[in-house]
Amino acid sequence: MDLKNLNIGSMIKEKVAKSGIEMSRICKFLNCKEEDVLKMYNSPSSDTEMLLRWSKLLQYDFFRLYSQHQILYSPQSSMNYIQKKSIPDSLPAFRKNLYTKEIIEFVLDKIRKGEMTKSSVISEYKIPKSTLYKWLHKYNMIQE
Repeated sequence: MDLKNLNIGSMIKEKVAKSGIEMSRICKFLNCKEEDVLKMYNSPSSDTEMLLRWSKLLQYDFFRLYSQHQILYSPQSSMNYIQKKSIPDSLPAFRKNLYTKEIIEFVLDKIRKGEMTKSSVISEYKIPKSTLYKWLHKYNMIQE
């Protein structure tokens, strides 16, 4: 899976193929025609309401793919750029440093395959050195 260049349509198509759900059930659940479903398979993006429906139908969180992309590829925020407001925000606040199992496997796989060094992972993805070494130790990639 390429987390850098997400193509949600092909990921949905792959998940449908693995689940074995019939096209008639998909069309009924999504309230659309077969041609529309085929167009969605070829689309690199999806509207959020439709993505939510796909997530429910396939019992898979497609939004998490975008969250993982953001964790790995979004730039570090600059405190000078983002002005802190004293007005409380009604939206929930999320921490960027929540690493899912998929992200940990993605990063460790890059090191395992020799595509990246430990220091390049730390600098490119802004993962703390201590966190990376805990992962390496936990998944037996380094010896004590």
